Amino acid sequence: MLNRVILIGRLTRDPELRYTPSGVAVTQFTIAVDRPFTSQGGEREADFIPVVTWRQLAETCANYLRKGRLTAVEGRIQVRNYENNEGKRVYVTEVIADNVRFLESNREGASGGGGPREEAPFAGGGNAGRSNNNSSRNNDPFSDDGKPIDISDDDLPF
Repeated sequence: MLNRVILIGRLTRDPELRYTPSGVAVTQFTIAVDRPFTSQGGEREADFIPVVTWRQLAETCANYLRKGRLTAVEGRIQVRNYENNEGKRVYVTEVIADNVRFLESNREGASGGGGPREEAPFAGGGNAGRSNNNSSRNNDPFSDDGKPIDISDDDLPF
């Protein structure tokens, strides 16, 4: 059996980051995914799909995703249910994401409020903590942009 889903859409609002009582990060957001056809009136329709991320991926999504941002989500569909205050059974269908890709930078797409943000082009599983910040650029051996690098023959592995 297989339960995998890949979606590409735009966030309908900023992600909502929360923590469980045991301190585990969880983020919820919704993406709008266009349908491949138009309605009888010629208008495009979309599906609004709730997405949940956990742990480091949740924190990365909360830090870098904003309303309107084009995003790819990979994960599995989960259906859960609970009883509401009125005693009625409520069913919730959502995507539990284990991989999220940010498909455009803030400069390219609709940017939400707030100041400038650093970009993280990929957030998934164990790689969610990557970001391009100033301290990592200062340690970049190729930051001289085409100037020769002084490497002795003793440093080469071949």
